[in-house]
Amino acid sequence: MGILRVVSRTMGRISAFRSYQFVLLLAGALAVVAFYYFGSERQNFSSTTKRIKQTHASHNINRNDADLTVDTRLSHTPGSDELGDELRDERVDSEGLRSTKKDSSAADRRYHALMMFTKVDKSRSLQDKFRVAMLSMIKHGHFLEGEVLVLHFVSDQASQELGEKMLQEFLQDATFKYEVLFHDVVTLTQKLFPIVESMQKHFSAGSGAYYSDAIFFLSVAMHHIMPEGLTHIVQLDLDLKYRTNIRDLFQEFDRFPPGAVIGITREMQPVYRHTFWQYRKENPHTKVGEPPPDGLPGFNSGVMLLDLGAMRTSALYNQLLQANNVAKLADQYRFRGHLGDQDFFTMIGMEHPELFYPLGCGWNRQLCTWWRDHGYGDVFQLYYHCDEPVYIYHGNCNSPIPDD
Repeated sequence: MGILRVVSRTMGRISAFRSYQFVLLLAGALAVVAFYYFGSERQNFSSTTKRIKQTHASHNINRNDADLTVDTRLSHTPGSDELGDELRDERVDSEGLRSTKKDSSAADRRYHALMMFTKVDKSRSLQDKFRVAMLSMIKHGHFLEGEVLVLHFVSDQASQELGEKMLQEFLQDATFKYEVLFHDVVTLTQKLFPIVESMQKHFSAGSGAYYSDAIFFLSVAMHHIMPEGLTHIVQLDLDLKYRTNIRDLFQEFDRFPPGAVIGITREMQPVYRHTFWQYRKENPHTKVGEPPPDGLPGFNSGVMLLDLGAMRTSALYNQLLQANNVAKLADQYRFRGHLGDQDFFTMIGMEHPELFYPLGCGWNRQLCTWWRDHGYGDVFQLYYHCDEPVYIYHGNCNSPIPDD
């Protein structure tokens, strides 16, 4: 009996030890799964922002970090090899980032344009819009000798892989020099969050909504994110169709009056007539939300010219980014929006129009007519009309864009 008791105890200990080993192995496996799941770029923006908020207290994030974290770089000079060969000619820099680049002169003048390119892999609609935008841009694009169009795409990994394939087709007929850079959306979100966190509760649709994430305030703080040597950039929506040379858009920077930091087109629907309803009720003679030419209809962020140099040196603009000033203006105007950077620019434009250069409506000819059929049909045309030649169509709210 004693022997049996010893054997029984020994077998029990072995069994317990094996169970303990199994638990450890299971925990290790779950940790690996969690690492690849939460550390991957396939997570949605809402989870990214939430995770950053949870860890922000224990991390000192540098707002002035000038590294955009380039994942892929490729370039093209007319007459060079095919784009597909460029993509295969990969190099890895000191930080382990993939870089594909052919030699180009450092003396070349570069025109920088940035587009959000997130979740495109999951949306056939966004892919179709991207096709229209890029093909029309390439069709009408012309640059001088020694000039380069630099296309920046803020993207997740899956969308980047798709974008690289699509660009092989779209850019093959380009007659000008270009470079393409993809930037990691998660890295940028982490850098932006401390700057724009205070804005999100005023200008976002709510937790988990498209515009509730820091990345959609990128234009607001672009001057903190881009390298200081980059002084001018245009930010463009994907749902555009170009009818003229995009180089001409950059010439609008020369028209900025002193003190202006951003070039932007007015909103062409009574969006802000509606959003500022309480302020308008309390101030019946205000121009806020009124149609042009004498009113303040707000802005549309589909096409924006960002003078990063002026944004960096403008004491007024940078003061307006501070949380207390954002809250003060939002309370003053009884403002609660859902369109991200567009709402922020609209609100500060009501108080400080001198910060903005009013870009002509032909550079962002918005086609959405949603508000015409939702209570504002009697005043809709006062906002919607545009007497200028159309240089860029904007198919916002999925509006069809006219054929050429």
